[in-house]
Amino acid sequence: MVFVGLAPVLVLLALVDLAVHRLPDPLTLPLAGAVAALLGVAALLPGAGGGWRSALLGGAALGGGYLVLFLIHPAGMGFGDVKLALALGVALGWYGWGVWAAGAFLGFVYGAGYGLGLVLRGRAGLRAAFPFGPFMAAGAFTGVLMGGFGA
Repeated sequence: MVFVGLAPVLVLLALVDLAVHRLPDPLTLPLAGAVAALLGVAALLPGAGGGWRSALLGGAALGGGYLVLFLIHPAGMGFGDVKLALALGVALGWYGWGVWAAGAFLGFVYGAGYGLGLVLRGRAGLRAAFPFGPFMAAGAFTGVLMGGFGA
């Protein structure tokens, strides 16, 4: 259910990232705060389908992981990806650590598949840059779907 509200913003972010290779600050960091706040309210409702504590930990873990990647190689990943990872980590963490791990991992799988396809078709070299936000969002969405089917 979390992704129903997140989907329009993620589609907008993916389209912007594809067009200009940037994730706009006015959307990424506020999105993380909004997701955390809305899930905090949802956790107070009877029959809440997830855990707010695991959501916050998921956001910190995914955002922290992306921050480490950014600090290791700033040319390889933008800071917008780090901020998007906060929001996606919170949303994935709400559903549990299995969904979190699947969603985080699949973003890298999708991005690697796309990059490999570019290299194999001769459209890019090994050091080519491409927007990663759409793959992060697609991986998170797939992780949630897989978690739903496994439940």
